[in-house]
Parts: sequence; structure tokens; C-alpha cells
Amino acid sequence: MKKYFLVRAMTEAQARNGTQLFPSNRSLCTSSNSSDLALKNVTKSNFEPALAELRSHVREADFVSIDLEMTGVTSAPWRESFEFDRSDIRYLKVKDSAEKFAVVQFGVCPFRWDSKNHSFIAHPHNFYIFPRQEIPGDGPSNEFSCQTTSLDFLAKYQFDFNACIYEGISYLSRSQEEEALTRLNSVYKDETSDSLSSLKAAADPQLVRMADILFAERMKIKIGEWRAGLLHNTNKESELQGSSIDINQNLQTTFFKLRPALVLNALTSRQLRLTELVTIKHFEDLAYVHVTGETSCPQPLVVYTESTEDRDLLMREIKDSRRKAAVTKIKAAVGFRHVIDLLSTERKLIVGHNCFLDMAHIYKKFIGPLPSAVEEYVLEVQKHFPYIVDTKVLLNSDSSFLHLVKKGSTSLSKAFTLLCPQIVSSSISSIVLADKPRIKVEVHVDNKRFSNWNSGAKHEAGYDAFMTGCVFAQACTDLGIDFSRHEPDVNLVDNEKLQKYINHLYLSWINGDIIDLRTGKFPADSLSSTNLKQRYPKILFSNIVILWDLPSKLRAREIKECMSKVFGVDSVTSVFHLDETAAFVQLSKQEFVSRLLELKDTLEQKYDPISVLHPLAKILEGGRTRAASYEIYKEICSSPISEFLFSDQAEAVGIEWRTRLLEPIVEVANQGDKISSFSQDRRETCPRNNATGPPSRCHFPSEELVDSFYPVQAQLSK
Repeated sequence: MKKYFLVRAMTEAQARNGTQLFPSNRSLCTSSNSSDLALKNVTKSNFEPALAELRSHVREADFVSIDLEMTGVTSAPWRESFEFDRSDIRYLKVKDSAEKFAVVQFGVCPFRWDSKNHSFIAHPHNFYIFPRQEIPGDGPSNEFSCQTTSLDFLAKYQFDFNACIYEGISYLSRSQEEEALTRLNSVYKDETSDSLSSLKAAADPQLVRMADILFAERMKIKIGEWRAGLLHNTNKESELQGSSIDINQNLQTTFFKLRPALVLNALTSRQLRLTELVTIKHFEDLAYVHVTGETSCPQPLVVYTESTEDRDLLMREIKDSRRKAAVTKIKAAVGFRHVIDLLSTERKLIVGHNCFLDMAHIYKKFIGPLPSAVEEYVLEVQKHFPYIVDTKVLLNSDSSFLHLVKKGSTSLSKAFTLLCPQIVSSSISSIVLADKPRIKVEVHVDNKRFSNWNSGAKHEAGYDAFMTGCVFAQACTDLGIDFSRHEPDVNLVDNEKLQKYINHLYLSWINGDIIDLRTGKFPADSLSSTNLKQRYPKILFSNIVILWDLPSKLRAREIKECMSKVFGVDSVTSVFHLDETAAFVQLSKQEFVSRLLELKDTLEQKYDPISVLHPLAKILEGGRTRAASYEIYKEICSSPISEFLFSDQAEAVGIEWRTRLLEPIVEVANQGDKISSFSQDRRETCPRNNATGPPSRCHFPSEELVDSFYPVQAQLSK
């Protein structure tokens, strides 16, 4: 995966697929009894009315389903979620993804139960968003990465890249807005241009060029003549316009805030600066100002004031006006975040499908920087979104759903097809589920009502949000929730049948880890893990050594054979390659970790015939192999850098020693509580030796570690 400029990458993908701005073939296909209905696309041109409409729908909704489309998922192959990743590291990988990639489409679909028609009413909205820089001069332009496979996937489903780039709604996060307002307040607080002393201090022109001297003198004369005419109540405007001096044609009289003012037209920035200096130095009752008129360009004026106090009052008024205009511009730049603020303020039940990454993107893009630890992150999310349901957790945590969807069938489109045949109009699924009560869903778009939609626009965020909501509504019915008795003033989050699913999200589908957002813990009774095939033995992270810069084409079997000759036949539990340059090795005993690292260090120091014939020599061939305990893997994953190969990543992070050991102290931990806690980092770095000599031997202090014991599950399709 490489980093590209989004416009180039998206445009090329669009050209390959022949997409057009708002293509007519992107529609939500209805049944034969319904007319075709285009999905409600929202861009910056229709954002304001769409937002006003969405506010009323969200306030009346029983729940709101969401879905996001991004420019990528993993910034490097080794940043994918592995079965050997501990929970805190899996969060770091999600954090990296949310920080590096952009959200280009955001689907929001409020669902409201209509007791009169005994059906749900859905209002799907498909927002195109783009992180455009709306505040000029506010730092460097936004940057983000693109994964070519993600762009190709979007293009395959005819994603409208033109609508995203040219018409996408920009946004500011809450922290970005606060920072912009803080900077603005600081600028205007420090300004003292309304004081006479500072004005005099500023008027110290360094006139060296003859042209500057002549221009300044002419402006002094003409401004003086204009001022004298005002004081003597005579009309000098016609004289000024008829003067033979060239600059006079650029001067005209007007009024500003009920005060006479001289308009300065068609002057260069240098000439305006000279005019300002002349005004400040020679005329105490005149004020040089820049004001914004009907156009966006500020208009320079020289304004006559009756006194020094009147001039100071004018300058304060102008400064306050500028500040208000700047605040208004910042507030306008909030953009799409108004939608997120709406969902947060209304505290509605948010429904997503495998949505932990989605929520991380929402937090990073619209709230603020992601916390470094998962425990802190989940508590922060709860402050803004107190009720979240992951439909993937729901489907995998109930035996009746597992029997229905079977292995690997909990992807959104498959779940929608199986659970909602009355909407998809699938005859096969209809037969299978004929004995179950089916929910009805009517879709409202622009005051029109439609039913019997199929998945003609899947993988577009608005329609995926609609499918997610339909799956949730049907799953609630199958759980025994009777919507026919649902009262409008009763909150769905209070239903006892939903309690064990609320705020339980998959941190990792591969590992079957469900995290409770209310506590930051991993429930011991996670039923989903029983549906996943165990591929590796129980993982003990304190027993793991990570190797990188390995000899090329060294296989896992060869690594295991070398280490088994040293520590015994059953000493190596498993070997797992992160990529072609690095691998995890889990040993049967924790003591083997320190022994292995010490032995490697000793062999590299000796360089004698015995060392060359040692079983580990094959792993150490070339003298570049690095080794460390599991905690170093976390340190490398926590870096914002993302090199394609793990060995390059470690070097970029600054890991330059050959062997590093952090001895964990294993404490008794609850088998069901999979989250690990760590003491303050107390690491010591061993300097790298010259390439021609052996590395010096280093000893490292121990670090507390609460180990995590649980079976690791096979990777299945999302």
C-alpha cells in the first residue's frame, strides 16, 4: 500500500469505470410494483435543508443505523489484525487505520415505528464528505492515505468520486474547532492596534527606494488635502479626481460607520503599506482600516474620526467585527459534524455492523485525537454515544441466529438476505423463514414512500445503513420484542431483551473478542467465540518472542526445527509470520524467552566455529536478525509510522539494538477478562555496535505484565 494524492487516485479509478457525477444507475431498486428511487445523496449544495430534515427524523426515531465508506483499512500488511495480537495492540491497529485513512461517504438512516401501519419508516441519507480546508491559513492542508484495493472496491460499485471531491461536505472536529477559536481569541487578545502608542510605534517606515519616498510624500499631500477639505467643510472630491497626479484617480470619498472615508483603489500591497504608515505617522485623527465589503476582498480605507477616543472606538468596532466574522467562518466550517453532534445530543440508539472501526473513525474525524489506550477510548466514546449495538455481535451471540446464518454468513449483505426476505424479495429465503413474523419497512425519501427494496445499491453507505437497520429490526423481532406494543414514548434501549447486546462491540472479529464499552473489559461469556474455529493453541503473550530481519525465505517449519534442537521437541508451541521479514515464536515455557534472547546475544558475540555450527545459526545467518519480547511489538505498533515491511518499520521507529528483553511478571488473572494492564514503561536501550564488530551485551529491567489467557480463533470473512 502506498500513499497517493486522493484526487489522482480517485480520478484514475473513476476513469477506468466510467462513472459520472451522480450517475443515474445508482438507485435503490424497488419491486415491480414500485417506481425506481434514487438514494438520497447529500452534498454541500443541499446539506442545509437535508440537515434540517434529518433533525426531525432523528428526534422521532427509535434507533439510527450508520455505515461508513473509507479510503483504506490497513496501512501496511503487518498492521492487519492477527490472532497473535493482544487486545491493546488490536486497538492500536484500529487507531492507526482511523488516523491514516479518510471517510468519503457516511450513511445515516433513522428508523421510526409506525404503530398505525405496523411498520418501520426509514429515512436513508447518503452523505458525501471530504476533509476540505475551509479556514484559510489554518495550518497545512489535510492529508490522508489511500489503499488501492479500497478505491478499486468503491469503483467496482460505481462510487461517485467526483461528487466526493467536488461536492463533498467538509468538517471540523470538536477539538479542531476549539483550537481554531483559541488561536483566534489569542490573536485578537494580543492585538493592541487600537492604542495610540502602538500605532506610533508601528509607523517607522524604512524608506530607501526613491519611488517609495515620492509615493509616500504624494500620499501625505493628498490625504492632507482631503482632510483639510473635510475640516473646512468644502468639497475637494472633484479637485482630487481632476488632479494631474496619477494616484489621484484611485481615491474617492465615501462614508464608513457614519464617518467620512477615503477609498483606496487599485494600489499595490506595498503602496497600501506605505499609505498606512503615512496615515499613522502624520494624522492622529485619521485611521487606516481594512473592511470587508460586498466582495470577499477587504477594502482599504482612510477614515476621518473626530478625536483620538473616536478613532480608538472605531478600531475596536472593526476588530470586534473581524472577530465575529472569523468566528462565523469557523462555525460554518463545522460542516458535516453537525450530523454527529445531532446523534450525540439526541442520545439515540446507534446501530452498526461490525462497527468498532466505524466508531473509531467517527471519534477521530469529528470529536478529537484518539486516546492511546483502549480503556480510555471506550470511556470517551460512551460520553458521546451511550447506546451502541453491533448487529454482527447480535447475530453471533444467539443460537437461533447462528443456526440460521451458519458459518461465515454474518456479513451484512448475507444477513440482510437471510433475515429480511420480505424486503429483498428472495423466494428461497422466504420459504426458509415462512414460519417467522417478518417486519415491514417503508422508505421515505423526499416525501415519497416506497417498500420492497432489494440490495441494488449495496456498498453505498446510505443503503448499507438501511440494510443494517433492517437486520437489527428483524433480529429484535426474532428475540421476542413485540413492536406492535411499542409505545412512542418508550425508549428501545430500556428493553430487557436488548440489554446484553447494548455497547458490546467486536474489537476483533478474527479473535472473536467482544469489548464492553461501558467497562473496557471483555465479557467472559462471549458466545461468539464458540462459533469460530480454534487454529492455534492457547496464547501466552509472555512466552512469545518476535524475530525480524530474518534470513530471506526462512519458513516457519525451519524456525521451529532450529529452536526445538535447542530447547526440546515440544518447546515451540507455534510460529506465525507477520510478513516476509518477521515472525512470532511462542515457546512452551516463559523462561525459554530470556534463555533464547541471551543465547542469541552470546552466539553473536563469539563468532567462533561452535557458534557457526549451533542450531540457531540458520536463524542468525547474516548477523542482522533482531529479537525481542512481545512488549517491543506493542512499542512498534504504537508508532504513527507505517512502513510496508515490519523490519523497515522497526528501523524507522528507532529500534536499533539486536536483542532486547523485557521480563514479564505474570500475575493471576481472571480467565474471562482478556484485557492486559501494564506498569509505567521502564525501558533501557542498548546502543547498536559498528557493523564490523559484535554487539555488546545488554541487560534490561523487568516490566510488570498481566498476561492474557484465551483461545485464539481462525480468521473468517467479515
